[in-house]
Amino acid sequence: MSECGGRGGGGSSSSNDDAEDEGGGGGGGPAGSDSLSPAPAGESSAGRLRRGLRGASLMARRRPELLCGAVALGCALLLALKFTCSRAKDVIIPAKPPVSFFSSRSPVLDLFQGQLDYAENIRHDSEVILLFFYAPWCGQSIAARAEIEQAASRLSDQVLFVAINCWWNQGKCRKQKHFFYFPVIYLYHRSFGPIEYKGPMSAVYIEKFVRRVMKPLLYIPSQSELLDFLSDYEPGVLGYFDFSGSPQPPGYLTFFTSALHSLKKDYLGTIRFGVITNKHLAKLVSLVHSGSVYLHRHFNTSLVFPREIMNYTAENIYKWALENREMLFRWLRPHGGKSLLMNNELKKGPALFLFIPFNPLAESHPLIDEITEVALEYNNCHGDQVVERLLQHLRRVDAPALESLALAPPAQLPDTPLITASPCCNTVVLPQWHSFSRTHNVCELCVNQTAGGIKPSSVSMPQCSFFEMAAALDSFYLKEQTFYHGASDSIECSNFLTSYSPFSYYTACCRTINRGVAGFLDSEQDVFEAPAVAFSSLEKKCEVDAPSSVPHIEENRYLFPEVDMTSTNFTGLSCRTNKTLNIYLLDSNLFWLYAERLGAPSSALVKEFATIVDVKEESHYILDPKQALMKFTLESFIQNFSVLYSPLKRHLIGSESAQFPSQHLITEVTTDTFWEVVLQKQDVLLLYYAQWCGFCPSLNHVFIQLARLLPMDTFTVARIDVSQNDLPWEFMVDRLPTVMFFPCNRKDLSVKYPEDLPITLPNLLRFILHYSNPVSPWNMVADPPTKECLQSEAVAQQGHISHLEREIQKLRAEISSLQRAQGQVEFRLSSARRDEHRLRRQQQALEEQHRLLQQHSEQLQALYQQKTRELEALARKLQELADASENLLTENTWLKILVATMERKLEGKDGAESPAPPREAHPEHPEPSGTPHLPGSTPPPSNISSVLASERSDNRTD
Repeated sequence: MSECGGRGGGGSSSSNDDAEDEGGGGGGGPAGSDSLSPAPAGESSAGRLRRGLRGASLMARRRPELLCGAVALGCALLLALKFTCSRAKDVIIPAKPPVSFFSSRSPVLDLFQGQLDYAENIRHDSEVILLFFYAPWCGQSIAARAEIEQAASRLSDQVLFVAINCWWNQGKCRKQKHFFYFPVIYLYHRSFGPIEYKGPMSAVYIEKFVRRVMKPLLYIPSQSELLDFLSDYEPGVLGYFDFSGSPQPPGYLTFFTSALHSLKKDYLGTIRFGVITNKHLAKLVSLVHSGSVYLHRHFNTSLVFPREIMNYTAENIYKWALENREMLFRWLRPHGGKSLLMNNELKKGPALFLFIPFNPLAESHPLIDEITEVALEYNNCHGDQVVERLLQHLRRVDAPALESLALAPPAQLPDTPLITASPCCNTVVLPQWHSFSRTHNVCELCVNQTAGGIKPSSVSMPQCSFFEMAAALDSFYLKEQTFYHGASDSIECSNFLTSYSPFSYYTACCRTINRGVAGFLDSEQDVFEAPAVAFSSLEKKCEVDAPSSVPHIEENRYLFPEVDMTSTNFTGLSCRTNKTLNIYLLDSNLFWLYAERLGAPSSALVKEFATIVDVKEESHYILDPKQALMKFTLESFIQNFSVLYSPLKRHLIGSESAQFPSQHLITEVTTDTFWEVVLQKQDVLLLYYAQWCGFCPSLNHVFIQLARLLPMDTFTVARIDVSQNDLPWEFMVDRLPTVMFFPCNRKDLSVKYPEDLPITLPNLLRFILHYSNPVSPWNMVADPPTKECLQSEAVAQQGHISHLEREIQKLRAEISSLQRAQGQVEFRLSSARRDEHRLRRQQQALEEQHRLLQQHSEQLQALYQQKTRELEALARKLQELADASENLLTENTWLKILVATMERKLEGKDGAESPAPPREAHPEHPEPSGTPHLPGSTPPPSNISSVLASERSDNRTD
């Protein structure tokens, strides 16, 4: 037995291993027979699962590379999943926790986590509290942080400053407040609020506003303080309350709340609220009963709140004061972004902008007091006594005690004295450069204020007005061509209507006076004498005197000592002119950039500047920066603007003067160089252009060729960018591009290039030659020309003609060269066209080949896809065959094992019944290799064969 067992174990080691793996036991008879018994019907699925797992383990043993690949694939899948999850965590990483915005030593309580509930709790316990809502990333919030700290350091003992981070997404401030901008400043006075501050983020302005919230009412105990309150430029509301009977009179809290309402609606605080407790002071402003409210107005009738019409509420008091207030001037505080603030104010009419340094915390403002005095006098049309009393108080002039501020009926102004019918005459010496001065050099201008049947009593203009004489002189210059009557020493007189006034006409009598005889010219020789001007051809250089030598009446006021500019009364000037000014103030510490854009010098030591802007007239004027901004200069500035013929000169803003080398053909003209280049030198052809003009650059080559043709010593080609340089109105144009020609010695006869004529080089030359020839001298002088003059003129003309002939020859040579170049270009164009046709044919052939190749490619692609599908089908069939062969091999192996097992069982049964003779070494029927050979084995009985057949069918089914 031991030997059989040994032989059997040694001879079938591999089979035993397989059986051990399959059955899990040693392969004994009972165990093996139990495992071969068919499974119950209820356990068929579990059996199939076990068999599948056994097959997988067997496959892994036979092909270990599949197991390694599956393990590697699983590891790679796990790594990819982990990497993807880690990236998702990076995307949704939570925000970093906020940090303190203010330092720990700051007097500002910083709730950097947005604890709005805590802020609400401490707000109810504080009398005045300031809440500063900020976002840590906001640049404006960061800039305002230092200003808030500075204001808090001065008011921390009276006001609680709290900063709240309203950007932290987990804070209550972000969840409850929805601000569209940062920073936001709210103030609360006890339970009243919020009062939002929208002024400049400056410490002094914030502190001033906080103090106004702390003390919205100003208590007035004396008459001097009452005059201070009433003479202020801001409108004032006074309330009278009698505290003798009660510590809190009826209506006092309502009046107090109305003052807070004004700060809530108007952050500038333009309406001031005051309280009078003295009965005698209250009578001065017509307040008799306790609880009465008085609105002071300087020029219109002051008002008392109508209790019988409106309910006495805080909202109604503020609305009533706002609707009926009267403004002397306004403060403008642009916020720095895009805004229509300035545009809306300029549409109201001419505006006077005053830039002054302003400190809101200062106790007194002398310059603002002077401006207030100017505004009161400017608008005091009826000479009101109350306004006069307030002006005396501003001037610190001692005056009798004030009896009452009730407005008296307007005083009747004395009638303006009528003008006599006698004319106002003045002698004018004509400048040398005027064409009329060649025959007459002295004119007597007489202004008569009666014309067309108008009686002298109906005209109310001062006699011998300086501005009347200026208008007469301007009209004379415009109409002086009427005096061209030929050469004569006789007096020429004519009557003309003034171009500027339909109620006046003037008489002009002109004659020639010998300079050596006229005594009055000897005393004024330095003023009027100018060198003689020689009229010659274009080749002679012509120069004109500087503008200071031109005796225009506006520039030589000292010649008319009888004209007193200060005689005009400034009081009530706004009612006597149709150019009434609106006065605006701006803090130069904050808005000096606006002043520089309006003409203020950027290097000014004192930031004070005054300018008048008139949008309707498209002009603005500036006060001389060399003059100090004070009452006298401001009154003179306003008065000069308000008169009919203003002596102010329009301020011209131009670009920086460009200094070009002498080799530049075209001269660039600016506002500063316009007089020197255009109005003083030789013949000038000026091109008006702008950077945004699309057609202007196309003319550059034409003007460059023109500048090369014309002599530079007698002719100048220039251009000016009118979008960057202002010019006087008489030199402006209404379309671009525009060409103007200014002839030598006759700048007043400038000519505009025809708009319907193309701007080409030949047209420009004809235009220049046509208007550059001066008028013949013998048409302007009394004596006929001499022979020598005619010969010199003929020589000059001959030289000019020869110069033009040479230029024409050069032009013809250039034209011939251009024609030859044109022929060459045409030949090259024809060859290029032939090449183009050939290339087009080649392109068409290539496109046809490309189309065929594309079709062939599509066919190959379809064939490739078809073959790919067929190969995939074959691969699937081969895989199925491989799987079937694997199953057959497995079944064959199991069959061998079962056969070997049955043989052992049969041998065991035969040995138990009768001893059998020893087997021969070589059986009659050799068994195939690999089949377990057991001693005494016999063919399996029929029942075992049936079992094996059923098992094989089950395996095939699986």
